[in-house]
Amino acid sequence: MNENKEFKPYIPADKITPEFTVTSIVMGIILAVIFGAANAYLGLRVGMTVSASIPAAVISMGVIRKIMKKNSILESNMVQTIGSAGESLAAGAIFTMPALFLWAEEGLCEMPSLVEITLIALCGGILGVLFMVPLRNALIVKEHATLLYPEGTACADVLLAGEEGGSNAATVFSGMGIAAAFKFIVDGLKVIPADVAVAFKGLKGEIGMEGYPALLGVGYIVGPKIASYMFVGSLIGWMALIPMICLFGADTVMYPGTETIATLYANGGAAAIWSTYVKYIGAGAIATGGIISLIKSLPLIVTTFRDSMKSMKGSKNTSTERTAQDLPMQFIFLGVIAMVFIIWVVPAIPVTLLGAFIIVIFGFFFATVSSRMVGLVGSSNNPVSGMAIATLLIATFAIKSSGKTGIDGMTAAIAVGSVICIIAAIAGDTSQDLKTGYLLGATPKKQQMGEMLGVVVSGLAIGGVLYLLDAAWGYGTAEIPAPQAQLMKMIVEGIMGGNLPWGLVFVGVFLAICLEILRIPVMPFAIGLYLPIYLNATIMIGGIVRGLLDRRKGVDEKTKTAQATDGTLYCAGMIAGEGLVGILLAIFAVVGISLDMSGVVNLGNIGGVVLMIIMILSLLKFSIWRKKKA
Repeated sequence: MNENKEFKPYIPADKITPEFTVTSIVMGIILAVIFGAANAYLGLRVGMTVSASIPAAVISMGVIRKIMKKNSILESNMVQTIGSAGESLAAGAIFTMPALFLWAEEGLCEMPSLVEITLIALCGGILGVLFMVPLRNALIVKEHATLLYPEGTACADVLLAGEEGGSNAATVFSGMGIAAAFKFIVDGLKVIPADVAVAFKGLKGEIGMEGYPALLGVGYIVGPKIASYMFVGSLIGWMALIPMICLFGADTVMYPGTETIATLYANGGAAAIWSTYVKYIGAGAIATGGIISLIKSLPLIVTTFRDSMKSMKGSKNTSTERTAQDLPMQFIFLGVIAMVFIIWVVPAIPVTLLGAFIIVIFGFFFATVSSRMVGLVGSSNNPVSGMAIATLLIATFAIKSSGKTGIDGMTAAIAVGSVICIIAAIAGDTSQDLKTGYLLGATPKKQQMGEMLGVVVSGLAIGGVLYLLDAAWGYGTAEIPAPQAQLMKMIVEGIMGGNLPWGLVFVGVFLAICLEILRIPVMPFAIGLYLPIYLNATIMIGGIVRGLLDRRKGVDEKTKTAQATDGTLYCAGMIAGEGLVGILLAIFAVVGISLDMSGVVNLGNIGGVVLMIIMILSLLKFSIWRKKKA
C-alpha cells in the first residue's frame, strides 16, 4: 500500500493541462474509424487483430508536437484512448456478427439491418466501458504494483519518450503509404497475383504464400514462435492431412462433400479438399483450444472475480483530486439500466427482460475477468476467444432449452454472444488505457468519456464496414474468409441440431488434446490448421525476419529493442494501410469500378516473389537500416 501512496504520476494531480480538446477529439475519432475499419478487415481475413494503442499514440504525438507545435502528453493520451476503442470494438464484432450475413446468404433469415448491428455493437461497447469504471480504483490504483497491464505501461513509455514523436510517426505513416501501394498493385491493378503457389500433384499437397504486407506485419509483430506454430498447423493440414484424405479416400463420397474426393481434387485442387474437410478439423481444434484455455484460466478467473469484488468493497473513492475523478455512479447505474432496456426492446436480441438482465450479469462477470486478466497476462494472452466460445455454448443451450430453435434460436445466440464478446474486448482495452492514464497523470473521468466517444463512433462505423465488405465480396469467400465467425456459426448450428461432419470435428478435438498434453500451444496451431497455408506462410516469413533481427550478434539490447519497436510501428502502419485500401477496393467493387490490368500486364509468380523481397527490404529500411536524427 505504501508503494501506491508514494507513486507520483508524470503530470501532478494539481497541474491542469489540456486533455479532452477539439484536437484530441477530432484526431481520436479519425483514428477510431481508421483502426476500427483496418482491424475489422484484417480480422475477417486472418482471424486476429493487432493493438492500435501505440500506433495511435505515436501518430498523435507526431501531429500534436511536430505539426501543431503543441506539447501536451495528455492530449496524445486522449487520442490513443479514443482511437484504440475502434480496434477493440471491431475485434469483438467480427468474431460473431458475420455469421448473421452467412445465414442470410443461405436464405435462412433476413439480412441483418444496419440499425441492428449498430445497436448490438453499441450495447456491448458502452457496457464494457461502464463496467470497467467502478473497477478502476480497485484494479488500477490499489493494485498498481501487482497488476502491470503490459500494453498500457508500454503505451505510457512510448508517450513519455515523446521527444522522438515526429520521426516515429513518420515510420507509421511510411508503413501505411507503402502497404497501400502494394495492396493496390496486387488487388486493385492485379498485375501481380495475390497467391504464389506450388502444387505437388503426386503427393496431392500444396504450399504457397500471399503477397500482402499486412500478413508480413502480423508475422513480425507476433514473432517467430507464434508464427511457427501457425505455419506448422498449415503444413500438417496441406502437406499431411490433404494427401492422406486423397490417398485413402479417392473413390469415397464423404459428407459434407457431394462427389468423390478424387473428383473434388481434380476440379479444385488441394484448396477444395481443405475447404470441404480439413477446415472442419481445424474448427474442432480451435473450439477445443478455446475451451482448454478457459479451463486452464478458471482458477485465475474465479480468484480474479473474487479479488475484484473484495477490492471494490474497500475502494470507495473519497479523494477530490483531479487524477481520482471517475464518472459518477449515478451515471453508470442509469447507463446500465438504459442498456438493459435497449437489449430488451431491440428485435435483433430476442430476449425477455429477465434475459436482458442475465446478459448484463454475464457481461459484468466477463468484463471483470477481462479487466483483471489483461493486467496480469496482457491483452494478447487474454482468452477472449475462449470466453466467446463459452458464452456462445451457454447462450445457445439456454435459448434452445427455452423452446426457441431453428434459425430464430441461432440468430438470438449470435446476438447474445456478440454483446458479451464486445463487452469483454472493450473492458480489457479500457483498463489498459486507464493504466496508461494513471501513469501519465490523466483525468480518469475524461478518459472514460473519451472511451465512450470512441465506442459510439466505431459502433456507428462497424455496421457500414461489415455491410460494405459483404456487398463487395461476401463472407466465406477467398477475399473475406471470416474464420472466427464461420467457427461461431458452426458451433451454434451444431448445438441447434444442424448436420455437422462430427467425425472431422472430433479429429480436430483430439488433435488439440494431444498438443495440450505435449504442452504445445493449441490456439496458434489450430488457427494455422483452420486458415489457408498461403496466409500462414507469409505470416511465417514475417516471424522469421523478426527472429533473425532479434538473434543478431554484436548489437546491444537497447539498440535491438529500439529497432524492434521501429519495426513494430512500421508493421502497424502496414496493417492499417492495407486495411484502408481493402475498404476502398470494396467500395469500388460495390460501385462497379474495375481497375483490373491483368489482361495487359501480368508479372506472374516471379512478380509475387519480387514483391515479397521488396516488402521485406522496406521493413528492414524502417527498422535496422533507419538513420536516427542526432
